[in-house]
Amino acid sequence: MRKLLLVLGASAVLAGATGAYASENEGSCGNAPRDQWMSTDAAKAKAVSMGYEVRRVKIEGGCYEIYAIGKDGKRTELNMNPVSGAIVASKDDD
Repeated sequence: MRKLLLVLGASAVLAGATGAYASENEGSCGNAPRDQWMSTDAAKAKAVSMGYEVRRVKIEGGCYEIYAIGKDGKRTELNMNPVSGAIVASKDDD
């Protein structure tokens, strides 16, 4: 019984820590109201000015998610802060 309680307690702690981590990462683009965001066209133009060939822009998790082709010809996914235009994460598609 004691082992079961220890396992359940440890699981609860890990679940809480994972939830906190997820919440912190979701906020990487901030939580500014939508009326402060740049337009999707402006986000696309910003990515183009960085040398990307933009294929698609969508909103995901409070960020602009931009699907593009990089200078190296590889497909890439960018997460852009919708207010500042800063790239907060990127991932190459292999």
